[in-house]
Amino acid sequence: MRKKMVAGNWKMNLNLQDGVALATNVKDSLANDKPHCDVVVCTPFIHLASVAEVLKGSVVGLGAENCADKEKGAYTGEVSAEMVKSTGAQYVILGHSERRQYYGETAEILKEKVLLALKHGLKVIFCCGETLEEREDNRQNAVVKAELEGSVFNLSAEEWKNIVLAYEPIWAIGTGKTATSDQAEEMLAYIRSIVAEKYGQAAAEDTTILYGGSCNASNAGELFAKPNIDGGLIGGASLKPVDFKAIIDAWKK
Repeated sequence: MRKKMVAGNWKMNLNLQDGVALATNVKDSLANDKPHCDVVVCTPFIHLASVAEVLKGSVVGLGAENCADKEKGAYTGEVSAEMVKSTGAQYVILGHSERRQYYGETAEILKEKVLLALKHGLKVIFCCGETLEEREDNRQNAVVKAELEGSVFNLSAEEWKNIVLAYEPIWAIGTGKTATSDQAEEMLAYIRSIVAEKYGQAAAEDTTILYGGSCNASNAGELFAKPNIDGGLIGGASLKPVDFKAIIDAWKK
């Protein structure tokens, strides 16, 4: 059975003290009420080491929101995959639409990041998704396929086991618009089919694919009921402990 997962992406929010408090809250809320899925919080770089201490021995995993496309060296301000791993993190989000859009991350840059993350023992939550214009032109399948081919379909079958995919329709991120559960299921089924073409049906069935894009406490149950949706990559709602817990609990229904 492939893993179910709810991953929080804090983005550029919360100072260190507030981040530690939120992580503590998430950990405590799940201590006696075990989740029916994997739970991961992905935090800004400066939070990682402190939050790793908070989460030690708990059911909650830890991830970074990014890492550098270089191994090490004179790249002022960058944070390498090895540094991320050394904090105690197990995951890294790569390919998020905000990184592509605001920081010019190309398929080639992301390919390097993915390889370095895997080399240093991190699991990758790799994001893909289309803009509103691309969806209106009915190009969503081609766009998503190109993003996967450009950055992760070069991996070996063994490396692929450490990839989690997250489909995030860019038009539904932070906009309050959500893909309908049918739209999300259709895209995730398509993504699984192209993974099967590349790595075989068994690998595709084992690949965890998340939906990201205004997933919240009120729609999580409907989304997670779909056969190809294995969980959510949660933005804003992951900053609110009650909402985040409600999304995690959607797996119990």
